[in-house]
Amino acid sequence: MASPVLHVKDAYYFEVPKSLWPRDYQSLDAVPAYLREGHPEATLEEFNYELSGKILIPQPFGELKNLYQAESGFCISKLMVVELFVALLVGGVFIWLAKRGSTISRPTGRRHNILEAFVSYVRDEIAKPAIGNHDADHFLPYLLTAFFFILACNLMGMVPGLGTVTSSIEVTSGLALVTFGIGLISGIKHLGVGGYLMNFAPDLGDSLLLQPIRLLIFLIEILGLIIKHAVLAIRLFGNMIAGHLVLAGVLSAVVATASTNWWGTAAFFGILGATALSALEILVAFIQAYVFTMLSALFIGMSIHKH
Repeated sequence: MASPVLHVKDAYYFEVPKSLWPRDYQSLDAVPAYLREGHPEATLEEFNYELSGKILIPQPFGELKNLYQAESGFCISKLMVVELFVALLVGGVFIWLAKRGSTISRPTGRRHNILEAFVSYVRDEIAKPAIGNHDADHFLPYLLTAFFFILACNLMGMVPGLGTVTSSIEVTSGLALVTFGIGLISGIKHLGVGGYLMNFAPDLGDSLLLQPIRLLIFLIEILGLIIKHAVLAIRLFGNMIAGHLVLAGVLSAVVATASTNWWGTAAFFGILGATALSALEILVAFIQAYVFTMLSALFIGMSIHKH
């Protein structure tokens, strides 16, 4: 019903096995209007077959063009629902951790210990080395939020049918924009507007001959600031979507051999390859959460300190 590329990007439904969510529309009038208008040649049987296994997301604030594109208004997509669930999950976990930490003097239990270990690692190995001991705790809430939100989104993408939130360039761009905004506002707050801007231009002395070079360096550094944050978004997006595309390619190769005598061999190696890639995806989920948080801390540290 749409380009296969859109399946990787996002959708306005959750997909489960057809047997778990069968469709039994009794007439074409029961089929959503946007689907009837988009596929006027489709029969009732085709709609029932194609929509079986697809849990359509209600759209109270907008209208859809198809299952992958919005027509007007504010339409709720699959990744939005997953993103909201992850935000509530991370918020609930750390509200619990904060309340528990306020009532006992040391971590107890597996969940408390592992969460404290992650928090301590982000603070001691990421925030403090990149920002400095004096200012690290001020930015730690954001860095912890970014790390655990990205990690949870990455791991949630391993659940079949949910989709990876961080494989959307809009999400990663939003996260990078928050990092940029925090660095900009904090830099101006610490150094002043003039001090923040002059932080991009090295002191080459009072010689008039060197001032054009200083101006050129200033422009390059400003451009570099924008590029660094753009790459911050693209790196996370690219790494997460690439893994899923490779995994889809491996499984597609198995499907392509279904009608041949090589199906058994292809299925065997396909399952091995998919398992290995899935294990690698779990590792990448942690690595990319770490890399984004580390680079965010570095960029914030560069903004609030004079070079």
